[in-house]
Amino acid sequence: MPRRKIDITKALFVAERGGFRPTAFALGPWTPEHLHGGPVAGLIAREAQRCEPDDRLRVARLTIELIRPVSLAPISVEARLIRPGRKVQLVEVIARQDGVEVALGRALRIRTADIHLPKAARHVEIPFAPPESGVLMASKGLPRTFHSEGAELRFVEGAYESPGPARVWVRLRVPVLAGERPSPLERVATAADFGNGVSSPLSYGDWLFINPDLTIHVSRLPMGEWVGLESRTLAEPQGIGISESRLWDEQGPIGRSIQSLLIDRLALD
Repeated sequence: MPRRKIDITKALFVAERGGFRPTAFALGPWTPEHLHGGPVAGLIAREAQRCEPDDRLRVARLTIELIRPVSLAPISVEARLIRPGRKVQLVEVIARQDGVEVALGRALRIRTADIHLPKAARHVEIPFAPPESGVLMASKGLPRTFHSEGAELRFVEGAYESPGPARVWVRLRVPVLAGERPSPLERVATAADFGNGVSSPLSYGDWLFINPDLTIHVSRLPMGEWVGLESRTLAEPQGIGISESRLWDEQGPIGRSIQSLLIDRLALD
């Protein structure tokens, strides 16, 4: 598939005095005024990387708590190193709108080193299928949202509107922040939040299956634009579910993500 040039004149967020202003590219599927979790995760990932950066360490785990629905109002973000260390660090990120906390993030950073592993310990696996083999998710006629115009989804198995497990490749159509190239961690964070949306056994027209959290573990960061998700959702009649995704790049597996789900029936008009 030809390399696509990302349009950095458009973005999920625009920097402004004191914070970041979300755009329509960051909107989610549930209401016309609230953001998708992926852009929020990407913004938190960006700030976690920029907090007292150290080239010897990188993020191995990113956990995001979506405390309240995030609107199109400006977002202020505060990041601080709460666990310093030479080999392990912990960064806390707080996102606020109008002074109210709407999302929390914690990034675990681990030192990197050139380690000679025994051949038996090296995990080598071929991805499920290349991105060009996938079917592009139809977005024509949909309002501007993150899943319709902010990101490109190519399904190798399953479909956005088809309940059940899915294998899908995701890449950003626009960067997290206007004028910046998205980092590999931002690409993983924005893509991983699609797990519940692409693999739910429930239909969008009848059910809510909202994730109030997202946890991502990455053994290595992705190479290239594409992040693959091999996703499955478990829904229980008590109204709680879990979505699990195995994460890939075009070279092989890179990690896993998991989301807790609030499940409920949509109110009928």
